[in-house]
Formats: sequence, structure tokens, C-alpha cells
Amino acid sequence: MKKVLLLSAIVLLASCNNGESREEVAEELEEQADSLKLPTNEEQADNLKKDGYEVFTYKEGDTTYLMQQYYIVFLKSGKNRSQDSTEAAAIQEKHMQHLNRMYEEGFTSLTGPMGDDGELRGIVIYNTKTQAEADSLAKLDPAVQAGRLEVEVHPWWVAKGGKLN
Repeated sequence: MKKVLLLSAIVLLASCNNGESREEVAEELEEQADSLKLPTNEEQADNLKKDGYEVFTYKEGDTTYLMQQYYIVFLKSGKNRSQDSTEAAAIQEKHMQHLNRMYEEGFTSLTGPMGDDGELRGIVIYNTKTQAEADSLAKLDPAVQAGRLEVEVHPWWVAKGGKLN
């Protein structure tokens, strides 16, 4: 955002040579900055609630957090893992296509496999309005339908805009 404002300032200041005063340029820059402002936590919360998402805000010190309910899906080893290597590879390819589609369509926020070979195979964070929706989408996964994976879905609260460090 800072780069956009800086570029806008340079362009507008250069236009001063075309008859615009510094005051006109400053006013135009201020208008552009206003249009780039992010919504407040309250505005975001209202919009999410209108769309059917579960949210709340809480204040800790000087910071107000907007919390949203996501759904964490644990992908576990299924009961049918006896496919030969060719069939297992085909299922895995379809599994990855499904996960990519869920991300591209905005249904998931984070996805990843576990780093060991235990019963828990991976985790997917669904950004859906309900647990039933997350469960349904997770069960559309070809690896789940083939029985190689099973899903376990839990509600999970996280600060909106949170990130991994």
C-alpha cells in the first residue's frame, strides 16, 4: 500500500508541472489514501455476521482483536489403505487437486501434511459458515471417498488476519 501511495505521489507531483497546484495534488493524494483505508474491526465483524460467519471482538490492552470461527479438519488414516502404488498415486493426485480447488475457491486458508507417518496425516483449516459445510467439503475429497483418509472436524477460533511466523 505504501508503494502505491508513493507512486501516486510521484505521478501527482510531476503533474504539478501541468498546471495543478501543490494543494490540488495534496487533496487528490488524501482522497486516494482514504479510498485505501481498511475497514475497522467493527465494520469487518458486521460484514462477516451478515454473511453468516461466527465472530466476536475482544480487547486486550490497546489492541482489539476480531475473532472468527474457522473449522480445523484433521485428516486421519482411513480404514482402506490397501490400494496398490499406482492406485494410491492416482488417489493422491486427485486429493491434491481437491485441496487446491478448495483453496482457490476460498473455502480453505491453510493446508498441510504431518511430518511423521502416524495416524494423523494432515490438517486443513476451512473458512466456512458452518461446521456441516466444512465437513461436507472435506468429505468430497477423493482420498476420503476412497477410504484412504477419514476426517474429524472441530470449530476453531482465530484472530482475523492472523498469520504464521
